Amino acid sequence: MEIHVIRHTPVNFDKNRCYGQLDTPLAEGFIENAKSLSNQLSDCYEQVITSPLSRCVKLADELNLKDSKRDNRLLELDFGDWEGQLWNDINQKALNTWMEDFVNNSPTNGETLNQMYKRIAEFIDSLRSENFDKVLIITHSGVIRCFWAYFLEIPLYNIFKLPISFGEVFKFNLGDNKQYDSVKQLK
Repeated sequence: MEIHVIRHTPVNFDKNRCYGQLDTPLAEGFIENAKSLSNQLSDCYEQVITSPLSRCVKLADELNLKDSKRDNRLLELDFGDWEGQLWNDINQKALNTWMEDFVNNSPTNGETLNQMYKRIAEFIDSLRSENFDKVLIITHSGVIRCFWAYFLEIPLYNIFKLPISFGEVFKFNLGDNKQYDSVKQLK
């Protein structure tokens, strides 16, 4: 199964604020970004799946992928009480604790990276049982990093070494079993 995964286009939100599952709007110019993206995409996806957040759903709509399905497992990391706060306003002790082990520690009332990875791995495993040739997914950078970790068995502590730009498209090949999985970035 060939899976094309897109990170949503830029958002209209203060970059100094924490956001994961906060439903932030897309930035002006997203229509032009969508047009540029459409040139990189196939026109024969058997299934289109998006995060339920509007920044992904709106992009799917702009790409004329109106029959897309929403899947909560494709949500970005849940930053809990930190959502929408300025990073500088977050309790420094709590922030430091999280940063010391962001894989196993969670933001206050949020989820750990390990919990997020498990839901993404479950999503990918569920796709493996489907009989599709080509699938398109529109989601978030954290989710895409979890895809990379899954496919290449990268330790979660290293996934932030993978730069993922807004509107970037990746191709993952899901084999009959994990041994035959592969990754290719589209340009």
